[in-house]
Amino acid sequence: MKNLVDFLSQKEVKKTEIYKHLKCSNTEAEMLQYLAKQYMQGQDDILVLELLQDLYSAQNYEHLEHLRELKNLLELGWIHQQSFTPMKISDVTPLELLNTAVGLTPSFLRLLQEGTLESDLPDVKPYADHLEYLQDQFFRIELYQKMSVIRQNVHEHSLGIDRLQAKMTLLENRIAERVAQTSEKLVLDKFFKQKKMSNLEQVIFIALLREEYSATDASLREMNALIDLISLDDYERIKNRSLLEDGSNLLSSEIIDYEEMLNPFGGISRSFYIVDEVLQSIIHPQKTKKVTRLKLNALIEEQDIFELIDSETDLDDVVLNTTTRETLNNLMQQVDKEVVARLVKWGIKDKKSGIDARIIFYGAAGTGKTMTAYSLAKSLKRQVLAFDCSKILSMYVGESEKNVRKIFDTFYELSEKTKTEPILLLNEADQFLGARSSGTITGADQMHNQMQNIFLEQIENFRGMLIATTNLLENIDKAFSRRFNYKIEFKRPNREQREELWELMLPLDAPYEKKFDLKKLAVYDLTGGQINLIVKNTAYKVAVREKPLFTTQDFIDEIGREKDANFDGEKSMGFLSK
Repeated sequence: MKNLVDFLSQKEVKKTEIYKHLKCSNTEAEMLQYLAKQYMQGQDDILVLELLQDLYSAQNYEHLEHLRELKNLLELGWIHQQSFTPMKISDVTPLELLNTAVGLTPSFLRLLQEGTLESDLPDVKPYADHLEYLQDQFFRIELYQKMSVIRQNVHEHSLGIDRLQAKMTLLENRIAERVAQTSEKLVLDKFFKQKKMSNLEQVIFIALLREEYSATDASLREMNALIDLISLDDYERIKNRSLLEDGSNLLSSEIIDYEEMLNPFGGISRSFYIVDEVLQSIIHPQKTKKVTRLKLNALIEEQDIFELIDSETDLDDVVLNTTTRETLNNLMQQVDKEVVARLVKWGIKDKKSGIDARIIFYGAAGTGKTMTAYSLAKSLKRQVLAFDCSKILSMYVGESEKNVRKIFDTFYELSEKTKTEPILLLNEADQFLGARSSGTITGADQMHNQMQNIFLEQIENFRGMLIATTNLLENIDKAFSRRFNYKIEFKRPNREQREELWELMLPLDAPYEKKFDLKKLAVYDLTGGQINLIVKNTAYKVAVREKPLFTTQDFIDEIGREKDANFDGEKSMGFLSK
């Protein structure tokens, strides 16, 4: 306690042993001495006004001039106060501190007791095993976390940051020296070198690995948390974001992956994790058996039932009616993994059942039902196994009932083999979902009814997420209607949405007449599928001209032809927003 007694009793603070560690002015050190004396008398917190009036003259409000020095002590991390903890200290004006209480921080008390804040690191020696190496690496992450917290709450050039940065440099040098002295190859160090990972990529990886070991609340898995961990300022946050975006080394090399979830603010957040094969090789290096996980695209070629879809668009890219979008957003919330976890915890859902949802998209052809199904899958980070229900009619008589079961059996088999949760999309499902025949029925009617009964049974017991598309909801058998959790209508686009669709689908690099008026085209009641078809047909017509130029009338003429031809039944590829 020699340093403590010296600091309390010395009249000239700058002559004390710990003064050189404070990195502050003599006046600021006197404030710390005052607070230390009060602390020894049992007072943890002192009113700022009382502190200033005791130390400095209140005549002509001279004591107020020292508020800035008090704020500097806050930024240095030697004192704390409660009123402004949620916000950055750098954003607090000195005058706002006047009627608050301040006290000494644990860092300053430790300095008083030990005379230094530098912790002695053990002697440099080889690592005994990879777990000892991980221990140092996890301590490294702790230092990164501490620096991140300080950057978010105090001035980024504070003494606290400087001390931690110095400790970080010592630790990283020590890790490098110990690795150099270790004769046996360390699994993690070897992995970093094989993958040619940069220092920041290593920090991200170790942070995620630490989450696996510590079984915490996954505070470091979220994208912004990882970016804050490795970034000194806003510029670096923008720059380092690329390390966690699609196409980055960590993701393209399949070192880490992420899940997308709906956050409380309605947006999509990414939660990162280490790919299972990599994780097992690090945690259990003695196990040489490689974990193999088949991929859907490798198995899909072995069957002729499903088409595998990897959508490039999400729900934000699709032009939808406002009501439809609200319903889909609600659906996203219902199938969010955190929501499902709560339902499992409450005993409402079986833990093994995963996310179950049976959905009908209904509406006129060309309103974007299929494209929205693809985009929903992208937002949920799922693949789609799509089946065209019209195919069932081409299957020979006597085998149709068997083939209905085969649709679902094959879906479960593919999901199980690949350990994935694709979405089952049943396009053109009208014939399955329509009312069953009654009264005097033919052999064909009987076969059709049997197919529908099997289909009804499979939907009733379906495990996973299923989307069926149909044009007319009123034609659906009531028994089927009751089996679907969600029935989402796709309305024809209004004028505003048609303008957006025209603007989106018109060729970007094509020549247009000066008086070209997109608004005149949006007047016509068309679906997205029709607009897409009209644009293509018009483009073919204009392209063959000696001087190709798109005019408003070209499109109006094509609209008239398509209207007369009644293209309402035309199948659509869907449509996207900007």
